[in-house]
Amino acid sequence: MLLLLLLSALGAAPQRAAAAELTLRRAVVVEEAAFDGPTRSVNRPVELPDAWSQTRPGFDGFVTYRIELPATPPAKEQLLALYIERACSNVEVHFNGQLLVRHGSMTPPVTRNCYYPHLVMLPAGLFKAEGNRLELKVAGYALEHVAARQRAGGLSEVVLAPQAELLSRYERQLFWNVTMGQVVGVTIVVLGLFMLGLAWARRSEPAYLYFGLLLVGWAVLGSRMWVRHMPLDHWTVEILTSTLSAPVVALAVLFLQRYGGHSHRPVNLAMMMQCLLVPASIALAGEEHFFTVMALWSSAYLVEVTWAIGHYLRHVWHERRPEFWIMSGALILLVALAAVEMAVQHGWIGVPSVHLIHFSMPLLFFAVGLRLVQHFVQALQAAEVARYQLEQRISEKTAEIERSYAELAEARIEQVAEAERKRIAGDLHDDLGAKLLTIVHTSGDERISTLAREALEEMRLSVRGLTGKPVKVADALADWRAEVVSRLGQAAVQVDWMTAHESDERHLSARAYVQTTRILREATSNIIKHSGASACTIRCVIDATDFNLVIQDNGRGIPLELDGKLDRGHGMASMKRRAKQLAGQCLVESGPGYGTVIRLTLPL
Repeated sequence: MLLLLLLSALGAAPQRAAAAELTLRRAVVVEEAAFDGPTRSVNRPVELPDAWSQTRPGFDGFVTYRIELPATPPAKEQLLALYIERACSNVEVHFNGQLLVRHGSMTPPVTRNCYYPHLVMLPAGLFKAEGNRLELKVAGYALEHVAARQRAGGLSEVVLAPQAELLSRYERQLFWNVTMGQVVGVTIVVLGLFMLGLAWARRSEPAYLYFGLLLVGWAVLGSRMWVRHMPLDHWTVEILTSTLSAPVVALAVLFLQRYGGHSHRPVNLAMMMQCLLVPASIALAGEEHFFTVMALWSSAYLVEVTWAIGHYLRHVWHERRPEFWIMSGALILLVALAAVEMAVQHGWIGVPSVHLIHFSMPLLFFAVGLRLVQHFVQALQAAEVARYQLEQRISEKTAEIERSYAELAEARIEQVAEAERKRIAGDLHDDLGAKLLTIVHTSGDERISTLAREALEEMRLSVRGLTGKPVKVADALADWRAEVVSRLGQAAVQVDWMTAHESDERHLSARAYVQTTRILREATSNIIKHSGASACTIRCVIDATDFNLVIQDNGRGIPLELDGKLDRGHGMASMKRRAKQLAGQCLVESGPGYGTVIRLTLPL
């Protein structure tokens, strides 16, 4: 890019040369005027940049700078411009007596352009052959009357160059100091509102509430970088923003405490007291010592936040080691940025062109916010798993209670049934048994006496079944063997009883004993009445789960005309029905001239 160069000081004829950037570092202060005072002529040379905190302490008002520009006008194809990196609080530019630009109000409340760069076009038609004069009128406030050194009055160097060359520098400065602040400000406000929503959802964890309020508070503080026009006067705005800094720092300390899983009541009270002490100290110090008071408070804020970060990191080092490495980098960087900002406020280093803390701090907040969201999601997942496990346990406990209730109900029903069976058995034994026994001993008719005796035996068997007392397998086998051998012996049928379990200690239920007894009696009656057998073999086999009984005679078997009709004769139907009631089976095998085999299988 091209720019006209100055001719040599010896008065050589002007000539077209390669254009270059020209930095103007010398100016003459021609006028000064307080906001509420008269204008006075000064005519004093100054070096740019001019910091009012050094050249005119305590001064609030207007300062007019005059800069002499090259005499040679630019080429027609070139458009020259002035680049002013900082003019605080506001500036208006005159060139050869013509007003070129004024960004807002120059009278209190002055438009706040401290963070805005300025790019001013110099029309070629305003250039003179000689005596081109640039005047910059700056309105600003003394360092003593602002809370931050960046907002103290002053003027930076002025750069003269082709507009195309300066545009990228202007846009870059505007982006990093203003646009970036606006973007991250809006972002952390949205994130802060989201955190407040999470705080409402998880009211038991106040860390979300503190962090959400911290983000919103920081966004409000950061808005002073890009909000130019305030409806309030300068002093009121400075007091409000300075007073707001105390709650923002308190929220940061409280958040670090709660997020670290601990809370100190004295620290909480100290933070509350600090929010009251900051405005009180401002009121006591007055406007002339405002910056000094706020610089001291800035140092105190740095100490408080550093302590809270150290305490938090020590806690997570012991409790949540993986999180320590994630959070320590962000928080240490935060402290470093705050330390640089404090150094700027104390004047240990110069005011930087790009104010890193104003957009880097929100980015750190955003990183911490993402970590909080991650924790929230993990907590939700853990809660979902816990809820599922709780539902499973409730389901299991409910099923267990239902089973217990069913068992209790069944036991109650069994108790009632048992009591009723015992009552019926008692009635049968006491009433019917006594009467049958009387008939047995008093009847003169042998047939009636025999029937009464058989009825008495059946009644006693029924009573035994009703009482529900289990019977040892060995005792049952002995009873059955004695009865069967006796009956068949009376009918001249030879009996071969074989069993290998006469000493078995297992038990049969009363019902199984009764039903098996009746099946044996029915089988014995069939042998005596229908088979015509002379011998009978009875085998008893007991395995781990079943009781097996095989009854085989050498009689004439079941006639062909009864084939397929066994369930309707010889008591076969009752035998099978009784076996089925016991979850067993009774099979009958027979043929003419081959005898009959009855196979009974019952589960133990």
